[in-house]
Amino acid sequence: MTTLAVPSRLGEPIIRHLDAQLASARRLFDYVLRQGKAIRSQDVDSVLARLSDIQTEMELRSGLESERSALLATAGVELGVPGPTVTLDAICELMTADQASRARERSADLRGLLSEIQREHTINRALMRQELAFLDHLTRLLAGATDLGYAPTTDNPKDVRIASSTTLNRRVLDLEA
Repeated sequence: MTTLAVPSRLGEPIIRHLDAQLASARRLFDYVLRQGKAIRSQDVDSVLARLSDIQTEMELRSGLESERSALLATAGVELGVPGPTVTLDAICELMTADQASRARERSADLRGLLSEIQREHTINRALMRQELAFLDHLTRLLAGATDLGYAPTTDNPKDVRIASSTTLNRRVLDLEA
């Protein structure tokens, strides 16, 4: 690793930024885990509360992203390259060996945590789709829809019967009145 004889003053601000990113990601991970638990227990109020927490944290993360862009732009100026092309390895060239080590460690932790958040969020989305599909099915059932995925017990497709032998021939709008 190449380090500068006189390290940049960016080392500690970058490490503080990575610490802030990690703290935010940990909060987000907690919210996503708690949301998954609420989805599994069908606790609608908690699902919505966690969604609000997640949205608030994402707004905070937007501010962190602006700070990150500014740090990359500053590092880019010092390195003589455009800010968006600056890599962690390039930034580490502007730091002391100790700062570079801490930055790499935090960056690896952050990448791992963000990967876990994505995985849990994907699971939550699948659980929500499953719950919403079931709710859609129940809504159709109550509305008397005939395309429920069940076979009619008679030749008349309007006379759909389920195991309870209940006829689902309800009208949403009675236009014959």
